[in-house]
Amino acid sequence: MSIILSESEAKALLQKVLSYSKADECEANLLGEQRGNIRYARNEVSTSGSLTNQNLTVQSAFGKKVGVASIDEFDDASLEKVVRRSEELARLAPENPEHVGVLTPQKYGTSQGYFDSTAKLDPAARAEAVAKSLQLTREQDLNAAGFLEDRHGYSAMMNSKGLFAYYPSTNVNFSLTVRTNDGKGSGYVARGYSDFKKLDTGAATRIAAQKCRGSADARALEPGKYTVILEPTAAAVLMENIFYSLDARSADEGRSFLSKPGGTTKLGEKLVDERVTIYSDPAHPELPASPWAGDGRAQEKINWIEKGVIKNLAYSRFWAQKKGVKAVPYPSNFIMNGGTASLEEMIKSTQRGILVTKLWYIRPVDPQTLLYTGLTRDGTFFIENGQIKFPVKNFRFNESPIIMLNNLEALGKPERVVSTESDNNYLIPPMKIREFTFTSLSDAV
Repeated sequence: MSIILSESEAKALLQKVLSYSKADECEANLLGEQRGNIRYARNEVSTSGSLTNQNLTVQSAFGKKVGVASIDEFDDASLEKVVRRSEELARLAPENPEHVGVLTPQKYGTSQGYFDSTAKLDPAARAEAVAKSLQLTREQDLNAAGFLEDRHGYSAMMNSKGLFAYYPSTNVNFSLTVRTNDGKGSGYVARGYSDFKKLDTGAATRIAAQKCRGSADARALEPGKYTVILEPTAAAVLMENIFYSLDARSADEGRSFLSKPGGTTKLGEKLVDERVTIYSDPAHPELPASPWAGDGRAQEKINWIEKGVIKNLAYSRFWAQKKGVKAVPYPSNFIMNGGTASLEEMIKSTQRGILVTKLWYIRPVDPQTLLYTGLTRDGTFFIENGQIKFPVKNFRFNESPIIMLNNLEALGKPERVVSTESDNNYLIPPMKIREFTFTSLSDAV
């Protein structure tokens, strides 16, 4: 049996799984994927690999007693075995007071996230893409370390009430660090796409090489508050801490930056600059995502922050029932609106500031205010009179993305970026921020 099942094949397999069920309710989730990768360092390919994965997870329920079992063998005996095992565990489990049962059939929108250009990638095509990068760094006597990984596959689910969902998808991520031979200069770039045809490893390498050469012999600046331009890759690692905190229950229970005294929340309040709108849309052509959530609920286009106002929070079905509101699933993608300026135009408009390529090693300081600390890396530059004047030594920062978005000066054109902390893809614009707080220097490049 092929690892990547068509919609009809996945449906037939899940129907067979559910036919073995003797539980009050049963839900089966199916995953199949193939991944390929190539890694290089010191201008030489070091590893090339592939991964094939197929997995079936079955959840059985007797009343509010729930059991879950998984398997990666799909012969009939194994399929029945995993169903029996989930039922056995359910009978042994204590009642789950938050269990709400499976959903009835849902209506899903369409999302085109599967591209043959990515699905048909083979080792030779990966090698050719990496060769374009290596040729450039070797010609310039620079050292490159990079990673290219592609994935294609599907997810599917079915339950005993007749719900069925299926979504095929592809993705390719490319990241690269380029350094001078003496280790004094370092540049970084990351790119992510659903369609491999959009990935230009040569163009990405030229950007990283330019940052690498330009960042050598960095000068020290005094820590303090500066106007900064965060490239989308840098902005993403701070913004995703907002994205993953848009949970109604944690806000209601006082565990969130969206909590208020007395058990109320900031839902409906203006929290950041009115130019900030953050939404999710599974059908977005530049960032397609699954049109259904993990529990089978339909994903829709929804504004989470609109013109600076917190418009929506994610509700589990249990918490929505408890609060008497609509259950809103956690989204499958995040998109932030921006402006029309290019990064170059944003630099030209800056009298005195710092350009940040990358933020990394992000750690929480105060969850209630979303205060985080971390470091700049791989290309930090001083801007004066609209021009990049010289590279500066890296900083440690202490900053909250909420405070940051209240000090917003400008937004550029959104770009699809790969988070250096989570490998998730987002659409994020470059941001010009005043009074960004740098607390100390770092000698790392």
